[in-house]
Amino acid sequence: MKVIAFLGSPRKDGNTELLLNEAIKGIKVFGSVVQVFNLNLMKISPCQDCGGCDETGRCIVEDEMSQIYNAIKTADRIILASPIFFFGLSAQAKIMIDRCQAFWCEKYLLKKPIPSGEYGRKGLLLLVGGMEKEAGIKCSEATAKAFFRTISVPEHKTLSFLGFNTKSAILRHPSALKDAYEAGRNLVKI
Repeated sequence: MKVIAFLGSPRKDGNTELLLNEAIKGIKVFGSVVQVFNLNLMKISPCQDCGGCDETGRCIVEDEMSQIYNAIKTADRIILASPIFFFGLSAQAKIMIDRCQAFWCEKYLLKKPIPSGEYGRKGLLLLVGGMEKEAGIKCSEATAKAFFRTISVPEHKTLSFLGFNTKSAILRHPSALKDAYEAGRNLVKI
């Protein structure tokens, strides 16, 4: 089973990365390997809304996003991990999602959705926010849901934590790491 993960946090070893690492530990119990894309370290240009993908379903901008396109097409499980900034996903996560417009064109204009594969396609959304307002989760999840739908991931689980703003504060939550670990296990359990 092929599993990919997108780390959308700019903070090294921060709350989002800690949760993602626990989810990955849960996945590895079943022998799956996870390919992690640290979006903050990648050179990905924003979508230019140029229409270059309208007729082919392929983006004409050449950068490190090409690695992501190939990984998404062949993945069985996809994890998106992001902090919540201003009630939304991080810029790092959003820039990658916006570049998936090519998949939207391929699916909806060209009628060529990504095949479900042997195991089907499922997703996991990990969110951590400093504010304790549910609006951050709702807004972030709406964007993630559109992303998952566009890349033919019909179902995903969301695991979210609010009120954790400082680095590694998530470690003080009584069950966050355990919850992330279990979410990872459940993602790949057949």
